[in-house]
Amino acid sequence: MRLLFHPAREDISLAAVLYALSDPCRIKIVRALATGGEEQPCGSFGIPIAKSTLSHHFKVLREAGILHTRTEGREHLNSLRRQDLDARFPGLLDAVMQASEPL
Repeated sequence: MRLLFHPAREDISLAAVLYALSDPCRIKIVRALATGGEEQPCGSFGIPIAKSTLSHHFKVLREAGILHTRTEGREHLNSLRRQDLDARFPGLLDAVMQASEPL
């Protein structure tokens, strides 16, 4: 089984986080995890795009340090790294979520 890359807390960069949060699909994923509060499998987000594109979005979020993904059997379970993000960039995630809310 292939190991998934997750940056250490101190290696999470502001540029990578802001880039990852610049896409509406990725914002939708982060918002769902932020409001759900628990791990969710990749297929549970209801985003109508190709599976390969969705996998790419999860990879961008994971490699930016926004998500943690663990494998259980054939499922990838995703959770938000809120504590790490809040420690590195206090208030950033809340500000982005608030700014990206539909009017």
